[in-house]
Amino acid sequence: MAQLLRDGLELGDLTVLVGENGTGKSTIIEAIAMAYGLGAEGGSVNGRDTTWVSGSPLHESLHLVRGAAASRWGYFLRAETMHGMFTYLQSSGPERNFHALSHGEAFWDILGTSRFDGDGLFVLDEPEAGLSFEAQLRLVALLLDLARRPGTQVLMATHSPILASVPGADLYELSGSGMARARWEELTMVDQHRRFLEAPERYLRHLME
Repeated sequence: MAQLLRDGLELGDLTVLVGENGTGKSTIIEAIAMAYGLGAEGGSVNGRDTTWVSGSPLHESLHLVRGAAASRWGYFLRAETMHGMFTYLQSSGPERNFHALSHGEAFWDILGTSRFDGDGLFVLDEPEAGLSFEAQLRLVALLLDLARRPGTQVLMATHSPILASVPGADLYELSGSGMARARWEELTMVDQHRRFLEAPERYLRHLME
């Protein structure tokens, strides 16, 4: 986090953070969302659902800069708190019964509403959870559509090589040595997935031993 506070982070139209668990992706995503005025557990700038106070205080040290005429609308989707957000949405107004849907179906219901219309800042933390291969490809198309809208910025953290492949995205790989720009084909996770798919037995043999 020291690097972020020291050097800042220039967000493009679409910025993607990748890296192993524990490298700080979600902490950065959460802090930027909270500094923008979004709740730590997800939702819009008007949402205030809180089931457990666990947000990092990092957002208090961040200063976001957007144009004077920029939209203040935004939405934050994070996989780990979506169940609670569905309950909050259903209790606060006439909503679909999200809990009767699969995770993927409920996710697309959220994306298909006015919450993701217009411009603003849209933040997604590991949205691939519960999404099939085809659904992830659909999300790539949606991300491209969002990023092309004037005045819109998208920030996402992901473990998915599919989502990280969005054309034109600014990719940052986080590791123990910090955060650095990278190209898709250079990402550690892309290399790992490629190696596994080429010869899964090489990895599975070690697990079974």
